Amino acid sequence: MESELRALLEAVRRGDLPLDAALERLKTLPSEDLGFATLDHHRALRRGFPEVVFGQGKTPEQTVAIVARLLAREGPVLATRVDRAAADALMAAHPAGEHDPLSRTVRWRWPEPRADAPVVLVVSAGTSDLPVAEEAAITASTFGCAVERLFDVGVAGLHRLLSQGERLRRAAVIVVVAGMEGALPSVVGGLVDVPVIAVPTSVGYGASFGGLAALLGMLNTCSSGVTVVNIDNGFGAGYAAAVLIRSLERARTATKESE
Repeated sequence: MESELRALLEAVRRGDLPLDAALERLKTLPSEDLGFATLDHHRALRRGFPEVVFGQGKTPEQTVAIVARLLAREGPVLATRVDRAAADALMAAHPAGEHDPLSRTVRWRWPEPRADAPVVLVVSAGTSDLPVAEEAAITASTFGCAVERLFDVGVAGLHRLLSQGERLRRAAVIVVVAGMEGALPSVVGGLVDVPVIAVPTSVGYGASFGGLAALLGMLNTCSSGVTVVNIDNGFGAGYAAAVLIRSLERARTATKESE
């Protein structure tokens, strides 16, 4: 978004673009009204990351139309909670995308992370938590993070987690996804000195109350520094991880420039 705005202003300055034409283009730079949706094209300029399409509740036609307008701009495009009908329609209309059925995401134009980029480690307690864990991993990856995965290492077999101590210590941010009683983030939080983002899932039997038990367990963690997002909100966790990584990168850049 920033580079698009710079290019527009440079074209006006050089005289390549008439002022009236520039004003017409500026009308759709902040937002664009599709009737059923108003797209926030300035979000990348304000927040650093572009608007993401939440597919749940939208028709396939609406989702395709929104993605088409986002693809007309710069940067990555991500659609979450996309059902099979919408995913098929998106891939037919925009075949350059990548559809991941497990996480129910479709994305386009995500960047490759640097070889030395800080790592976001996504940890899941069980295999049943993978849809939410993958949503977190793909979200962070779409916004340029280097992502690693460590799955099925819940507290029922704690040795599986403890044997991965080096990977835990190497990560810059850790996203921990768990259902049932939601104990895993507390364990991870007690082992590492980096931000831990806890994601409760709705996986569990009746007394888990659709993830409420895991949510309350994570909110009541005695491991300091654990942050909790909403039930099944893998997107929110992946986004938060990407914001933390971006802040870390900015701090490192500022330190190098001051040396």
